[in-house]
Amino acid sequence: MSKEMLEAFRILEEEKHINKDDIIDAVKESLKSAYKRRYGQSESAEIEFNEKTGDFKVYTVREVVEEVFDSRLEISLKDALAISTAYELGDKIRFEESPKEFGRVAAQSAKQTIMEKMRRQMREVTFNEYKEHEREIMTGTVERFDDRFIYVNLGTIEAQLSRQDQIPGETFASHDRIEVYVYKVENNPKGVNVFVSRSHPEFIKRIMEQEIPEVFDGTVEIMSVAREAGDRTKVAVRSHNPNVDAIGTIVGRKGANIKKVTSKFHPKRLDQKSGLWVPVEENIDVIEWVDDPAEFIYNAIAPAEVDQVLFDEEDEKHATVVVPDNKLSLAIGRRGQNVRLAAHLTGYRIDIKSASEFEEMEVEWAQEDESFEDAPANETDAEEAVEADFAQELVADDIE
Repeated sequence: MSKEMLEAFRILEEEKHINKDDIIDAVKESLKSAYKRRYGQSESAEIEFNEKTGDFKVYTVREVVEEVFDSRLEISLKDALAISTAYELGDKIRFEESPKEFGRVAAQSAKQTIMEKMRRQMREVTFNEYKEHEREIMTGTVERFDDRFIYVNLGTIEAQLSRQDQIPGETFASHDRIEVYVYKVENNPKGVNVFVSRSHPEFIKRIMEQEIPEVFDGTVEIMSVAREAGDRTKVAVRSHNPNVDAIGTIVGRKGANIKKVTSKFHPKRLDQKSGLWVPVEENIDVIEWVDDPAEFIYNAIAPAEVDQVLFDEEDEKHATVVVPDNKLSLAIGRRGQNVRLAAHLTGYRIDIKSASEFEEMEVEWAQEDESFEDAPANETDAEEAVEADFAQELVADDIE
């Protein structure tokens, strides 16, 4: 080995971002492995690297003994004295070995060890690189498709866009440039896996940060997002500046900011009349976030009106929302979408009741309360009532 080795190390470090010390350790490990393959053990081997010349040297270390039992580990005092009269029993003497003598099999083993070390290092570098982009938007190129994924090239790796992470009705062709949200990066023995999404609720949040300056600088904060991708999204926002209207800022003049966000998506649906696929726009409802849970739920049920919000005393995350009779279907939404999104947005399990339904429930509760009041207060009162009835029966019998 020579200065060419040093140059190779420099290239690997600069272009592949592989630490030179890690490569040197890999070479030492491989040489020790090759030594063991030839001599059956590696306990006596020492490997040194010369930073100036780029050379590796392999040494066998033998202990000076009176009687030799293992010539690979020991040397007799007589032979040691022949080398130098200064040696004594117990001294350690190093003998240089030539890596060239290890042969073709040993060299192949060394190469495999180095390559495996390099693969692990490159995998770690790739993992760290994309881990930094977790929970961010990246732009990539659609490479290929299979039954499970669309594979998106992000530069040095193919990310996986699964069916559930795609927007229904959105289609792509090879070489299309698309934006994706990186929601998980995994490092495993087979390689680095990057999972991306276009349907994730956080994708909406990140796009708003890109497109709306007040969201980017923190003046307006997006508190939560509930999304059914390609159809409808609810976004809860609040302003940290009393002079800035959170909802108006997100919507923008004549809906300009919302249009910037929805223009990032390209879902289509099949028109039943024409039989053609036509573009559709994802609807985004912007909701004002407030500290009061009842008021927040009230806002989240919009566009339906709400009469009152009641919380379950036994389950703090369960709420009953009462709406006017003529607003019940609007509050629930098509296939339950409105109340479902409101529940995800607020973090509460929400039951929608019409005003008439709630009145009936109140009547039932009142009847239950009356029955409870009329009932004996406890078991003792109940027993006394039974005894009184029995006594009255005995009196009646005596009168007869």
